[in-house]
Amino acid sequence: MSPTVKIAAGLAAAFALSLPAHGQGLVTEKNISLAMAQSIANGALEKCQSMSYKVSVVVLDRAGVQIVMLRGDGAGLHTVEGADRKAYTARTYRAPSADFAKRVGSDPGYAQAVHYSRVLALGGGLPIKAGNEVVGAVGVSGSPGKDDVCSQAGIDKVADQLK
Repeated sequence: MSPTVKIAAGLAAAFALSLPAHGQGLVTEKNISLAMAQSIANGALEKCQSMSYKVSVVVLDRAGVQIVMLRGDGAGLHTVEGADRKAYTARTYRAPSADFAKRVGSDPGYAQAVHYSRVLALGGGLPIKAGNEVVGAVGVSGSPGKDDVCSQAGIDKVADQLK
């Protein structure tokens, strides 16, 4: 390679590296705190207990990582996994897990999504939103037909902090 070509290549590389890159730098994202997750979980558990249901509750952060898991007294063994998977489904799809269940049943393109390892096509998982931004999710399992009600009660406990 000639010295002129080497210099030109070096200048081209230096120029390319000096251009501002999109997305460079720090990213600031909203997330839920441990205290908020505990409030949500306790609110959901209390609501289900007030209706005499024995449930488990899971709260995930914006990355889908479990922050809080509560297994109420007498809750079935399967409810812990169910609550986690419902919350994960709500977080992944940014919508209630019941919506995912409807899509799986009505959209042939979605039918195979039920085979993902951590999603669950049942109601009970709700995204936690700060404005339009999903910052986490809550899942409840063990109260047939009332899991969404309990999940919403948990979110309602901190609604003023999510604005």
